[in-house]
Amino acid sequence: MKLLVDECLPRSLKRYFGDHECRTVQEIGWSGKKNGELLALGDGQFGVLVTMDQGIEYQQQLAKRRISILIFSARSNQMEDLAPLVPAALEALRTIQVGRVVRVRS
Repeated sequence: MKLLVDECLPRSLKRYFGDHECRTVQEIGWSGKKNGELLALGDGQFGVLVTMDQGIEYQQQLAKRRISILIFSARSNQMEDLAPLVPAALEALRTIQVGRVVRVRS
């Protein structure tokens, strides 16, 4: 699955996603884009937007999108807080449905 890692997360997080193809917002030149614009740009190019933005599911309509959202609910965006959530995130990616939001937390 192709994952788009939001700029609010450390770039190094993509290494934890193993077999998934990961790109960061910075790598593809989309830094500074608002959530709606990121979803529109990523729709059809990526399967999942990985973010920490806790309000994105309430701000964006996903019903007609082909991209899903995986939200990390952690104390901070530091790897020591995110790494323990990676197994749950990988499990969520196995079953995530198009246009859905899944939240992983400890």
